[in-house]
Amino acid sequence: MRVLFTFYIPSGGMETLNRMRCKELSKHNIECHLLYSRAGSGIHNMFSVTTYITSQDEDIGQIIHQHNYDVIIVTSDYVMLERLRRIGYTGLLIFEAQGLGMQEDAVNLLTKAKPFLLAYCNAVILPPSLHLMGLFMEMFPSLPRFIFPNLLDTNLFHYIPNTPPPYPVLAWVGRLEPNKNWLHYLSISHHIVQVHPTAQLWMFNDSQLSVPEEQAHFQAIVEQLGLGPKLLILDNIPNQEMPVFLSLIGDSGGLLLSTSLLEGFGYAVAEAISCRCPVLSSDSDGVRISVKHNVTGKLYSQGSIEQAVQEALELIENQQLRDEIRSEGVKHISTELSPEQYVRAFSEVMNALGIF
Repeated sequence: MRVLFTFYIPSGGMETLNRMRCKELSKHNIECHLLYSRAGSGIHNMFSVTTYITSQDEDIGQIIHQHNYDVIIVTSDYVMLERLRRIGYTGLLIFEAQGLGMQEDAVNLLTKAKPFLLAYCNAVILPPSLHLMGLFMEMFPSLPRFIFPNLLDTNLFHYIPNTPPPYPVLAWVGRLEPNKNWLHYLSISHHIVQVHPTAQLWMFNDSQLSVPEEQAHFQAIVEQLGLGPKLLILDNIPNQEMPVFLSLIGDSGGLLLSTSLLEGFGYAVAEAISCRCPVLSSDSDGVRISVKHNVTGKLYSQGSIEQAVQEALELIENQQLRDEIRSEGVKHISTELSPEQYVRAFSEVMNALGIF
């Protein structure tokens, strides 16, 4: 069986998902290829997966006719559904919803996508996040829906002991864009620093995907809050190096702050937890797969900076709770997001659609 996964750009959570699932599915006689419309920072993470980067119809046509894919899974890029059919692909075509952003953005995208999905695709795949499941039930009641979580390979993402920095690190991972809500990260961190003045801020960012206007706004807020001397920007860190950083953050006595308005899944959160890095996250839907409040991490109500600061301080100062959360988090991720579970769910989808 041969599968092609398509997406816009190899970056962030989608690059992680594609790389990990291709690796695992290949162990079960499912040959996987990747197609991206343009190059991105995550391309240096690719090692053994056949990967194409092109947006030209002629190139895409050659690829699909050469490899005769049993199924093509198109993530988010609904226009690609029509292109593939027009180019001549007649096999199974699945739309996968990942990273659709805030509720309003997701509704707008799916409204535009509706005629494409109804005309060209055979089924949809979703992570088990309430906002996405609700939207697809309402807007696409006739399309077969398959719902299962993404995977995280804890053989690759796990705790790596090292000498931690002599200060608690308040970390954040994302792009400088509204849905990732970097403004609240800076505000929450500013309040924590008043209580723990040695704390430092580490921001893991992909500058290639930042919006220029957001960058200017970000710099102005950093200056306004006086956080410049405490802020370290880590740009385009290769994904395979992140376990080292996340383990250091956990051992420093700090945490990962996830401030997104809405997440379909939240890879940064799952990756941190698997490396024993405590997570405080806004209750942004998809992160509930990984974060169980006061069990595997902490959640705060969306927009409540005061609550976020209180939860963060407890996570920093309550050593017993912190230790319990770090241990339970690793167990939870290794069970609920296991590669074996993902392969089983993926195979069941293929069986249900009659091609495996």
